[in-house]
Amino acid sequence: MKKVRVLVLTGYGLNCDHETANAFSLAGAEPVRVHINSLIAGEERLEDFQILAFGGGFSWGDDHGAGVIQATRMKNNLGGQLLEFVEKGGLVIAICNGFQAVVNLGLLPGFDNDYTSRSVALTYNDSGNFRDDWVYLAPNEKSPCVFTKGLESFDLPVRHGEGKLYAEDAVIKRLQDNNQVALRYALADGSPANGKFPENPNGAVDDIAGICDPTGRIFGLMPHPEATVHYSNHPQWTRIKEEKKRKGEALGDAVSPGLQIFINGVNYVRENQ
Repeated sequence: MKKVRVLVLTGYGLNCDHETANAFSLAGAEPVRVHINSLIAGEERLEDFQILAFGGGFSWGDDHGAGVIQATRMKNNLGGQLLEFVEKGGLVIAICNGFQAVVNLGLLPGFDNDYTSRSVALTYNDSGNFRDDWVYLAPNEKSPCVFTKGLESFDLPVRHGEGKLYAEDAVIKRLQDNNQVALRYALADGSPANGKFPENPNGAVDDIAGICDPTGRIFGLMPHPEATVHYSNHPQWTRIKEEKKRKGEALGDAVSPGLQIFINGVNYVRENQ
C-alpha cells in the first residue's frame, strides 16, 4: 500500500495538531507534526509530503486578526514552496484557524489558478461571541472537493470567534456557480439553515461552512472534523448507541463523518499520485 505522508503544522498557538495527526493516522497515513520554524529553516521539506494540514487553534494569539500573522509569515518565507506544492498536485486541508490562514494566504478560493490573491474573509461572528457548539452540515454533492466525497448530512463541533465567511456578491456567486461551496450549515434534517442562529453559528453568507478550490484539492472549513473521529466523541453518543442497539444496528464499527473526511484525502493520494 502506498505510503501517504502528511505534514501537520504546529507552533505559536496552534493547539489541534495532535488531534489532526491522530485523525490522519487513523485514516492510514503517516502524519508528521512540524513546527513552522522547522519548515522555514528547511529542517523538513514540504516536497516530501503529499498532504499539508493547517490545523485549528489561535496562531499568534489571533493578534491582528485570526490567521493573519501565520499567513504573512508563511507567504513571506514559504510562498514559493506552497505554490509549487499545489501545482504538483498536493492536497491541503485547512481547519478553523487554518481556514482563516489559508484565505489570508490566497490559497482559497483559487479562481483562475490564482493562489495568491485574497478575495474571501472570515470575520467576527454576528453574535459577537465565541461559539463552542455542534452544528449540522450539508455537503454539496456536486462539489469537486476531494475530502467531502460521498458524505451525507452530518454534524461536527465548532469553536471559533471569527468564523463568518464574507465576500463580495460576485465572489459568492462564482463560488456557488463553480460548486466550490463544499459544506453549508444546515438544520437537523439537512435542509438549509438560511442564516438561522444557532444552526448557522456565525452569520456566514449563504450558510457557507467550507469551500474548496476549483480542483477540489484545497479544502477549508470552520468545523472541526479531527475532534470527532470516534462515535464516543459525540456528546450524545450514549443515546445514539442505545437507539441503534434497539434497531439492531451496530455503532462501534461505523466510520464517523469526521474521520471519513481524512480517509477521503488519504485515499485520493493513493489513487492519484
